[in-house]
Amino acid sequence: MAFEVPPLPYDYNALEPHIDEETMRLHHDKHHQAYVDKANAALEGTDWAHESVENILSIIETLPDDKQPVLRNNAGGHANHSLFWEIMGPDGGGEPEGELADAINDTFGSLDELKKAVNDGGVNRFGSGWSWLVHDGTGLAVYSTANQDSPIMQSDEPLLGIDVWEHAYYLKYQNRRPDYLEAWWNVVNWPAVAERHAHAVGKVRAAT
Repeated sequence: MAFEVPPLPYDYNALEPHIDEETMRLHHDKHHQAYVDKANAALEGTDWAHESVENILSIIETLPDDKQPVLRNNAGGHANHSLFWEIMGPDGGGEPEGELADAINDTFGSLDELKKAVNDGGVNRFGSGWSWLVHDGTGLAVYSTANQDSPIMQSDEPLLGIDVWEHAYYLKYQNRRPDYLEAWWNVVNWPAVAERHAHAVGKVRAAT
């Protein structure tokens, strides 16, 4: 089945004032759609046309050389953006609870230290990319990736990712990427992140 852009789970203006309506319309309807269209075109007529985007990314290095770059960029863009819409929300911000909160405190010392690590990853990412909180099979980790590279490509489970491509913030924040990163935490959907964390932990427990 061809990839499709998932519907935005809230109104385009729901993340105001932190992320503006015009950016959300362009980002979701234009940029994400372009990734989907290019990924579908690359997969059409191949043996992998009906694979999930997660499966495509997990086997990316086994695919033909001429398919790898376009799918790395565009299947990666589809997966990354699908997660991005999910982990934001109009009632976002605050603090995580339960097992996720405990894991953050155990790994980073506090939520503030996690935010600092993720923000630093985004600020220091040269050019376009993402800053991630992942579960790497042993616990939580923070790192950044270039362009549309996904943590799935290195067998990590993405829990939270902040898009630091200019199209994600430039209309409102111009060149002030640090301000965008600071503001982003006001829209983070911690219950969605916690659900992803519980899924990742469950997979590890089931395998042991």
